This record gives sequence, structure tokens and C-alpha cells, in this order.
Amino acid sequence: MLIVFGLLVNVAPVAAADKDMSKEYSTCIDKSNGVTSEILDCISAEHERQDARLNENYKKLMSKLSPKRKEQLLEAQRAWVKFRDANCRFYYDPEGGSAAHLAGTDCMLQATADRATELKDLTQDE
Repeated sequence: MLIVFGLLVNVAPVAAADKDMSKEYSTCIDKSNGVTSEILDCISAEHERQDARLNENYKKLMSKLSPKRKEQLLEAQRAWVKFRDANCRFYYDPEGGSAAHLAGTDCMLQATADRATELKDLTQDE
């Protein structure tokens, strides 16, 4: 029970305030009125936007790197994807019901948005 309560604290409405999320996401979350299926739709649409942002920032960074650094980034990105997927699967507690599903989906969104920002920041440093 404690795990489910902890998951409820970290679900999507908190994410709506995140500076890296789109205005469309905030609007969608506001209009969802806390309905789980609608929140999941909002998260799914935003995950697509954030995944596109991540890929764009990854390509920009790769274009600025030496061949050796490109290999390092590729290795790091593969490890990050593996970690993100494993970590967020943990949130999908099969006994956690809709709250666990929401938490797992939000985990994927948050991790993707964070990585997109990280890659953008690295692009500016190169």
C-alpha cells in the first residue's frame, strides 16, 4: 500500500508545471479534470512531443562531435534507454491499478523530457 501511495504523489498533474513540457500538455491536463483515461491521453501526446525533442537534440549534438565522442554518446544513449525503460517498468506495479499505470506512463514522459533537456544543454556546451 505504501508504494501505491508514493506513486499517487508523483503522477501527471505535478508534471504539468514542468518548464520543459508544452503548453498543450498543461492545457490538456487542466481539461482532464483528473480523469485517468484523459490524463493518460495527455501524457501520451506529450511523450510523443518530448520524444521528438529528444531525437532532435540528440541529432544536433551528434553533428557537433568527433567520431570518438559520437561512439561515447551512442553508448550512453543506449544505456540511458535501457535504464529508463527498466526504471519506469518498476512503476507499473501489476497490483497497483490505474495509479500504477499512470505513474509508469508519467515516469516515461518525465525521463524523456529530462533527457531531451540534458542533450540540449550538452549541445550548447559543445
